[in-house]
Amino acid sequence: MSDSDSTATSMLANRFRTYMPVVVDVETGGFNANTDAILEIAAVILAMDDSGQLVINQTYFHRIIPFEGANIEEAALRFTGIDPYHPLRIARTERDVFQAMFKLVRDVMKTNGCKRAILVGHNAHFDHGFVNAASKRHNLKRNPFHPFSSFDTATLSGLAYGQTVLSRACEVAKIEFDENQAHSARYDAEKTAELFCKIVNKWQLLGGWPIQP
Repeated sequence: MSDSDSTATSMLANRFRTYMPVVVDVETGGFNANTDAILEIAAVILAMDDSGQLVINQTYFHRIIPFEGANIEEAALRFTGIDPYHPLRIARTERDVFQAMFKLVRDVMKTNGCKRAILVGHNAHFDHGFVNAASKRHNLKRNPFHPFSSFDTATLSGLAYGQTVLSRACEVAKIEFDENQAHSARYDAEKTAELFCKIVNKWQLLGGWPIQP
């Protein structure tokens, strides 16, 4: 690792009190995390550049085979446009997808010197509930995410831009947003990540971080 890489990772750990923010979006078959299927998940890994600006590093995305006995509401499928039974849909089991995602997050945490991941989401309580439910359902060990704390970009964008809907917040923040691509876990997670980075970086420019002694 170069000196500049070491500085960048140290800044990320210090910025969020050794927590590593990971932007997560799930597309589901309903609103009940315990009974409804997870159909897609995306996790966006963030990093800090040499100037201390928060940036997108990589995206993990997978379509998911509904767990056995999962409930799927027709209204949810109409809303997302997802067809979980399409013959060409490439999907993996929920257990495999979450195991791989958790390992990726733990590896990046170690690289960045962070002790725990913290979920970032737009209306984060929804995504967080489904992540915790899947982890419990499959008895997955070493879930890297804090069990209840999260960063909610709906709240943050309400403060920063006066908007709480993702598309409208992006519009005010001058982030391109295509309604035709919305409600895909990958697209929504990446737009949420752009919004989160913009808010954090704006706060830094206003003098909010780093705190000077």
